[in-house]
Amino acid sequence: MGLEAEQTVAPPGSVGRAIIGADELRARVEAIGAEITADYQGRPPLLVGVLKGAFVFMSDLARAIDLPVEIDFMAVSSYGLSTESSGVVRIIKDLDTDVRDRHIVLVEDIVDSGLTTDYLAELLRARRPASFEMCALLVREDARTEGIRYVGFSVPADWLVGYGLDVGERYRELPAVHLYDQEASGS
Repeated sequence: MGLEAEQTVAPPGSVGRAIIGADELRARVEAIGAEITADYQGRPPLLVGVLKGAFVFMSDLARAIDLPVEIDFMAVSSYGLSTESSGVVRIIKDLDTDVRDRHIVLVEDIVDSGLTTDYLAELLRARRPASFEMCALLVREDARTEGIRYVGFSVPADWLVGYGLDVGERYRELPAVHLYDQEASGS
């Protein structure tokens, strides 16, 4: 009895120019890792990554932190396979780790409106960690950023792909962050 693989249809559109190159990403991730290392001496953090987009960034970030770190993941959805947020955050996978009395750093790939990060911050703070901070690789220019301690780059409100970011589950593997042209035909 086999399971059939879910098929996704390539979204219309095309990958555009890189707005943040692989070298820029590497340098900024190393700098954030150094900041976290300095801030968390004597209190190793638990990095909580938001799947799926943050997995590439969090992997590189964990290696850039010169401390023992633990890692866990949450999966949430407000987009599904769409390029438009539903405005409702759903938890698809919760943490496996008890965060009470732990030093938590929530790691996001991109903050669009701030809805997801606000929801997750409230949820995780209610679980009574010893400390709680947020880290986002990318923050949209018009997003709410209160409470995000570690920020990689400010980006335009365009759709972006690469370095973990996707459209319709595609393009996460690109080593740079690219604009995505939803209007172009084919990819």
